[in-house]
Amino acid sequence: MTTTEMTIFDDLESNVRGYCRSWPTVFDTASGSWLHDEGGRDYLDFFAGAGSLNYGHNNPELKAALIDYIARDGITHGLDMSTIAKRNLLETFQRVILEPRGLDYKVQFPGPTGANAVEAALKLARKVTGRTEIINFTNAFHGMTLGALSVTGNAGKRAGAGVPLVHTTAMPYDGYLSDTDGIEWMERVLDDSSSGQDTPAAVIVETVQGEGGVNVARMHWLRRLADLCAKRGILLIVDDVQMGCGRTGPFFSFEAAGITPDIVTLSKSISGYGLPMALVLMKREHDQWSPGEHNGTFRGNNPAFITAAAALEKYWADDALQKSTLIKGEHTHRRLSELTVGYQGLSTRGKGLVQGLVFDDASQAGKVTQLAFDRGLLVETSGAEDEVVKLLPALTITGAELDHGLDILAAAVDVICTERVN
Repeated sequence: MTTTEMTIFDDLESNVRGYCRSWPTVFDTASGSWLHDEGGRDYLDFFAGAGSLNYGHNNPELKAALIDYIARDGITHGLDMSTIAKRNLLETFQRVILEPRGLDYKVQFPGPTGANAVEAALKLARKVTGRTEIINFTNAFHGMTLGALSVTGNAGKRAGAGVPLVHTTAMPYDGYLSDTDGIEWMERVLDDSSSGQDTPAAVIVETVQGEGGVNVARMHWLRRLADLCAKRGILLIVDDVQMGCGRTGPFFSFEAAGITPDIVTLSKSISGYGLPMALVLMKREHDQWSPGEHNGTFRGNNPAFITAAAALEKYWADDALQKSTLIKGEHTHRRLSELTVGYQGLSTRGKGLVQGLVFDDASQAGKVTQLAFDRGLLVETSGAEDEVVKLLPALTITGAELDHGLDILAAAVDVICTERVN
């Protein structure tokens, strides 16, 4: 790679760019779990578009459906007009996802990003309840727009807003406090008229905090949270933007807890192909929007509807992918656990195919990911101090590919973490 070939990015693209700084090459093609740069080098992908490519790059069956649709001049841009592509997606989503799970949600198409979905969910909760306050959690991440930032925990990201972020209160996420799970504190604050906490419109929660450091909420904690909300007339919003679409095993990450959120946000892998798309699911009684009250020019990405429907038909008509993801997740967790035994200050946590390698010395996590890149593996960090190496491989990754990536990661850890356990 010559300096000239990289110059245009430095000269013309904003300083806000991020991932390209960690992975300084120019990518050209991608297939399955592999990316290839213009110099012909191959990289195994443990990043999957930040969770937008659960079914891999350029999935052949999804690509075929997309090409066929484009070739016949199918609608590309439709705002919220009725189209064949949208009808097929809604029918497929109802038949394959909602009905088998006993869920009676209405479906809203907001703008095509996760932050758009979160903004719509917060706005709807306030409209439905007539209340303004939202409860969020420590280490939460919900997006980079103002409403989403107001319920995000990271101080650095919040500072980018440039204005006060108000009408939200952060409560301790499961495991944040060592001596309690935090639910008792929430109950006391909400029920004490002298606590200073107004009854909120909603609580927004991730069942696994990906950007927050792969923090996994226990199922009984989620059930207690849902019960707390139901008893007080507070809407429960589950942000399933990164953890939905099978990342933790089931299609929805909250299924194992046996809860039914009032509102669910989906994006990232819901299109199946990495195309921009988002959904807000709401219980029927909460669909109190007036026509056009929340809209957006690109809420009708019909090519994304095509690939989304194809992905649902291929991967969610049975439980094969769910079982495979859980098996691969257990294998990954076992490999990482074995790795932590050999080094000081190293631990692991995760669920399904979101797994984290946690470093007491946060600086080591970044060094490991950089060395992994040098050796042909894309993997990122997360957490308040970027102390966690976060693994997000495609759910369709093969066992051999998974082990190859884990071998690269283990070798990088061996080089960086020189203080071994005797």
